[in-house]
Amino acid sequence: MAEAQNAAPCVPESVLKKQKREQEWALVKKQEIDATRKKNLLKRKVIYQRAKQYSEEYEKQLRDIVLFKRQARLKGGFYVCPEPKLLFIIRIRGINAMNPNTKKILQLLRLRQIFNGVFLKVNKATTNMLHRVEPYVTFGYPNLKSVRELIYKRGYGKVKKDRIPLTDNSIIEQVLGKHNIICIEDLVHEIFTVGPHFKEANNFLWPFQLKAPLGGLKKKRNHYVEGGDAGNREDYINELIRRMN
Repeated sequence: MAEAQNAAPCVPESVLKKQKREQEWALVKKQEIDATRKKNLLKRKVIYQRAKQYSEEYEKQLRDIVLFKRQARLKGGFYVCPEPKLLFIIRIRGINAMNPNTKKILQLLRLRQIFNGVFLKVNKATTNMLHRVEPYVTFGYPNLKSVRELIYKRGYGKVKKDRIPLTDNSIIEQVLGKHNIICIEDLVHEIFTVGPHFKEANNFLWPFQLKAPLGGLKKKRNHYVEGGDAGNREDYINELIRRMN
């Protein structure tokens, strides 16, 4: 009788199988977590190296421009900067009394609402379109600071037709990883330098929804050179972006 009381309780076979199965699942899960951590660590190192490389590239471009200007000044001439390759366009007027063709061009440019902004590559086709819609938009040549602030602060990506905030590099990698764009700095670099995959990167970015400019606009219907707001304002677009971002 005493031996029967001291004997270990009999555990059902189904319970033993369940415990073994849970142990196997826990082991697999731990291995997956460890593999993910190693992968993320390697990815962070790659992203850091790329960001460092881009920073050095931007600094070198600035130094080269300063050097060329000095050399030109010493020779009694002046240095002409290369033509810009990137435009940023902001819609500043509504649809009242708008020509249907103009409305269609604004739709093609993805400027469907007032104070929407998009990046655009400078070429003959885009220049011709801008001439048609010039009274309804203002545009210019954004600098690196403007591009970076727009993407970091107001950047949204198009993921399966949904508007997703760029809160994680994995969102960018999911859509643009096949083009070797895996982080937000890659995206900034591709847009600012108008790289080989500019079209894919720009299409991934949702049109920027800017706020009304601080201090307001002067005269929407007049051209910028006439003291208004419409048309090409070249480098002064950066000041407007600061007021609307």
